[in-house]
Amino acid sequence: MLKKERQAYILHQVSLHNSVLSADLSHAINVSEDTIRRDLNELADDGKLIKVHGGALSKSFNSFYLRSDVYNVDNKKRIAEKAVSMIKDGMFVITGGGTTIIEMARLLPEDLKATFFTGSIPAAYEYSQHPNIELIFIGDKIAKKSQIAVGGEAINRIRHIKADLCFLGINAIDIQHGVTDNDWDIVQVKKAMIESASQTAVMSISEKLNTTQRVRVCGISEIDVLITELEQDAPQLHPFREAGLPIL
Repeated sequence: MLKKERQAYILHQVSLHNSVLSADLSHAINVSEDTIRRDLNELADDGKLIKVHGGALSKSFNSFYLRSDVYNVDNKKRIAEKAVSMIKDGMFVITGGGTTIIEMARLLPEDLKATFFTGSIPAAYEYSQHPNIELIFIGDKIAKKSQIAVGGEAINRIRHIKADLCFLGINAIDIQHGVTDNDWDIVQVKKAMIESASQTAVMSISEKLNTTQRVRVCGISEIDVLITELEQDAPQLHPFREAGLPIL
């Protein structure tokens, strides 16, 4: 793979998953980690991503999300519109962070009266702008690359919540492995969120369907609804329909 093609692949993976590990890129492209590190440094110097220890982040993590920074924003907005339709007055809703969650927060109707729990700084900011949303922030150590509270205290607080709905933005999902991620601390928070809610809705653009990452969040049976930008009869959704997973 030529350098230009390699760097294009890296940028696509960063945009798609928001963060990448150098080791995973090295394995996928079949080049040394030194080569990947040089590519990441060059792309960071060009302002195309954020270089961190062991990998890289999307530039959207450098500040609160602007739609001009968001990968595949139109599809994420369609997903957000479907997610909003699930929220009713009086609900207790717990959410993670990520660009699709941010789009959902921005689309909440002004007359909606509900209570939102989150450990995501960008999501908390968006909920705080809503005239009728009560916001409860779940605090602890903040993971810099995701701007989400992680750690034992955050997990303990989540476990004391009895939410009606949990909305999760995800990095990968397939039938065999379920929902997977590449960040151990974030996975522990997501597990606690799923356990705390009566229903869990997973929000994913179609490019993340039938893909996997290193750490398991939950199995397909632990998800109540899968929300994508696709029509319900889309071929990519066939395995999930066959598994009996409701789809919006």
